[in-house]
Amino acid sequence: MTPSKILSAALIISSILFSGLTGFFLFSNPVYAGLFCGAGLALGLVSIRLLRLWLNIGVRKLIGGAAGVAVGSGLGTLIYSGLPHDLFNAQVNAAIYGLIVSVFGIVGLNLGYAKGPELRKKAEETTTDVSKVVGILDTSVIIDGRIADICETGFLDGDVVIPQFVLRELQAIADSSEATRRTRGRRGLDILNKIQKQSCVRIIIDDTDFPSIPEVDQKLITLAKETGYPILTNDFNLNKVAEVHSLQVLNINQLANALKPIVLPGETMKAQIVKEGKEPAQGLAYLDDGTMVVVDHGKRFMGKTVEVTVTSVLQTTAGRMIFATVKS
Repeated sequence: MTPSKILSAALIISSILFSGLTGFFLFSNPVYAGLFCGAGLALGLVSIRLLRLWLNIGVRKLIGGAAGVAVGSGLGTLIYSGLPHDLFNAQVNAAIYGLIVSVFGIVGLNLGYAKGPELRKKAEETTTDVSKVVGILDTSVIIDGRIADICETGFLDGDVVIPQFVLRELQAIADSSEATRRTRGRRGLDILNKIQKQSCVRIIIDDTDFPSIPEVDQKLITLAKETGYPILTNDFNLNKVAEVHSLQVLNINQLANALKPIVLPGETMKAQIVKEGKEPAQGLAYLDDGTMVVVDHGKRFMGKTVEVTVTSVLQTTAGRMIFATVKS
């Protein structure tokens, strides 16, 4: 028997016993005691259902719902206190009070559940001592490592959010039995330590979790929806899914492509031919930023640095390719 089932059974038994004893001591009648036991059983089942539901709800929504119930119940009590009470007897007044408080409590619960995260976000934005949040880091961009160099340049001035579930995934990768994965995970943890030591960027560990969502990427999207923060990534698939959800994405690969030097057809440059191309007589060269240059008739200059003339530039999802020919 699992611990959760034991806890559920203990909760139901306790609720039945407490309700039955309450009914017996109040009315000294076994019939009422039995009725109270049935009510206790129903209350225990409802409590278990609510507990399971609440465990799958984010902390912000849970706090927002609880605050909404409190405000709604208080407002319902104020409204009831302003009504005339001498028109009905005590039982009718009690029923009216219960109805008003229940209606306002349910309305407050729904409003708090839906708008709680938004209110908290606005409160954080209006607080003067809270700096701007640049975005939420995902696992791939941490392991990639270039984010630390970008932070060090000072272009990202603010805070970066790292969810606790991303840290757990990094730790799981670092503890992997596979050597390559283990190295990648440890590299990611080293990158986080490097960012943490920088003065221009502060790391915020967010404890928000979504137990009902198993995938880390889907958790990131849900967190970005609740907070409104961009997602910092270099994962192509996560980028596309986030765009479908109309979320802002800061892709490191797109930034790297945008920062590559712009060359136009007709310009000349020096390139070292390092290997053969796919087509006959083609040679391949690479710029300092990794951009591939396909040089027509460059095969015969293998291992030499020659001056080439750019004929065309092709931009692809993988990066930029430059086509050139050896300058005569």
